[in-house]
Amino acid sequence: MKKYISKLHFLTQDLPNRTHLEQAQLACEAGANWIQYRCMSKSDEEMLAELHPIASVCDDWGATLIITNHVHLVALADIQGVHIEGMDEDLTLIRNQIGEDKTLGASANDFNQIKRHIDNGADYVGCGPFGHTDTKPNDYAHLGLSGYEKIVGELVKSGLNIPLIAVGGIESKNVTSLLATGIYGIAVSGAINNSEDPKQMYKQFHQLIF
Repeated sequence: MKKYISKLHFLTQDLPNRTHLEQAQLACEAGANWIQYRCMSKSDEEMLAELHPIASVCDDWGATLIITNHVHLVALADIQGVHIEGMDEDLTLIRNQIGEDKTLGASANDFNQIKRHIDNGADYVGCGPFGHTDTKPNDYAHLGLSGYEKIVGELVKSGLNIPLIAVGGIESKNVTSLLATGIYGIAVSGAINNSEDPKQMYKQFHQLIF
């Protein structure tokens, strides 16, 4: 089943001065149609208390709501899918758990991981990091533009096709060059959430992509 995948994914994050709900509201008001709820600091009960109003905001604005990692919460709120950050996770088990109707995304850093995700039922792949990011510190090599060019080339050569979303340390100045590599879209968190005017920054990314 082919799913709609946006070309611009907005990720909420744990911030001291702005709740996930406030982040989602600002993004939707700026035109976001894809919200990924990425909370690493709360209990299931706390997340559900936040997810229900976020789902209402997304519903009001016609935005898809994806949750990061917490597969068991997908059925407990109006959530359209899940994004799995563990690059070695077995997506077949997760697909069986959430069903065919839900969107399933996964993170990857190289072609082999992407191919495995495709084989195991992913609807899209978040590929990165592009560069340095403080939002999700990790030890994976930065891909840069050449890394995405190589991966896109390997996908084409192998006859594989999946929406490939660049993620990790992306700023608005990188968007045009990244899209030129042949990737499908971009995921952004810190560049928007940490800006002086998050709503305007989202609009800037949107204008560059669409």
